Amino acid sequence: MLFDTHAHMDDRAFDDDRAELLENLPKQGIQLLMNPGCSLASSYNTSRLSQEYDYIYAAVGSHPDVADEVNEEVLEEYRKLCKLNPKIKAIGEIGLDYHYEDIPREIQLRAFRMQMALARELNLPVIVHEREAHEDGMKVVDEFPETCGVFHCYSGSAEMAKELIKRGWYIGFTGVLTFKNARKAIEVASQIPLDRIVLETDCPYMSPEPFRGKRNDPGKLYRMAERLAEIRGMPLEEIHEITTENGKRLYRL
Repeated sequence: MLFDTHAHMDDRAFDDDRAELLENLPKQGIQLLMNPGCSLASSYNTSRLSQEYDYIYAAVGSHPDVADEVNEEVLEEYRKLCKLNPKIKAIGEIGLDYHYEDIPREIQLRAFRMQMALARELNLPVIVHEREAHEDGMKVVDEFPETCGVFHCYSGSAEMAKELIKRGWYIGFTGVLTFKNARKAIEVASQIPLDRIVLETDCPYMSPEPFRGKRNDPGKLYRMAERLAEIRGMPLEEIHEITTENGKRLYRL
């Protein structure tokens, strides 16, 4: 059994067959699924999903791509959702993305800090999206030593991952782990403690080999588990068990 620790089943890419997929995932070995919000609107949707399916849990938060929506009113809505729905187990997906910079960095940083403060207030872990913003991401992490969680779809160095783990963080790996040119991800996955690794699809994005270019879904998580077993030289069943337990510990399930 596996735990998909980061999936966007509320995404419109699943509008035509969402119910069928979600009914079948437990039969495909997906025991648990964390569905983060990416905006206020998607946070409402993921909260509803978690209430409809026993194995789905939710997080609420605003992605850096919509950092300009974050204000005190939005944070109050997140507080209300967390109070009303006990299956909301984290604040996320929050963080920094400097790849396109459609949202100015100062706005992203403000939103990131506000949501980290909310997580600290509510005593919840966070789900961090960090892309090409390693230095600023670590600065914000250091500003909130009481708050940790997971750096999902991890793209940093092994050294940075080890520093995060010292601070209590987990590292999330997507289908990138299966790519032929994924030297950095493989290096990190081979060096960090196994009890700090979680697996995720980030679907409908980041499809693993041999499904690249196609819509991703949690049923493909097995490929990440197979690749991690190869990298670590371990039986696949142990990888399933360890990464599932890691996810449960991360989200306090």
